[in-house]
Amino acid sequence: MPEGHTLHRLARDLAASFGGRTVRSGSPQGRFAGAAGLDGRVVVGADAVGKHLLVDFGADDVVHVHLGLYGSFVIMPGTGHDVVGQVRWRLEAGHTGDLRGPTTCELLTPPEVDALIARIGPDPLRADADPDRAWRRIHASSAPIATLLMDQAVLGGVGNVYRAEVLFRHGVAPMTAGRRLPKVRWTAMWADLVSLMAEGVVSGRIDTVRPEHEPEAMGRPPRADDHGGEVYVYRRDGMDCWVCGTTVRKRVIGGRNLFWCPTCQHAR
Repeated sequence: MPEGHTLHRLARDLAASFGGRTVRSGSPQGRFAGAAGLDGRVVVGADAVGKHLLVDFGADDVVHVHLGLYGSFVIMPGTGHDVVGQVRWRLEAGHTGDLRGPTTCELLTPPEVDALIARIGPDPLRADADPDRAWRRIHASSAPIATLLMDQAVLGGVGNVYRAEVLFRHGVAPMTAGRRLPKVRWTAMWADLVSLMAEGVVSGRIDTVRPEHEPEAMGRPPRADDHGGEVYVYRRDGMDCWVCGTTVRKRVIGGRNLFWCPTCQHAR
């Protein structure tokens, strides 16, 4: 599933391609009934909150998109492209934007948007985010911090990769109860997420290793993985930790694979 930086990058690209323009809007697949009513309208802007994309048409019309596991929103230069695959929503105005396979594509009113945002935890990529709101949920919980970081009601936009990597970077054992996490460590983790995810928006990939552990510095080949980016533990189970050489482990928690180094992330 795309993590928050992907949605913020997409919102940025949609705003650049369609913002302020009168667009053609349609649903080649026929499964987005609201598409026709947006035809000939102006895109006011696009934004992201956590893993949710919001495309604003003004006049109380906002398109809410959640890509889910298999969705994609591809922007192509030019118009008049053949429809390929099951396109849920197509936008055209100098560029073409094709949305395929989302979990959600719906029209919302501003009050409905407010209600959606209220359900999402603070997003490290938003200037209006309040990290203390997430901290209060974490500090009151006996659930593992690895579970809490993936709970979108606690923290918006963090997915499996950022979850594993920020825990490693701060030496936190993933099964540590939220209430046992020191506030100072949470503050450092939040600041790290803000920085790492902002870099992800710019680069379009997740890179979490520090300069001394990059391939050039260590004399090792770059990571070969379809997710791209240099990481410490994500999908590196059975391999040596870049820092201490201990074998990276994996277990399933909350239906998702969790990766960690038992030496660098000792119990707390």
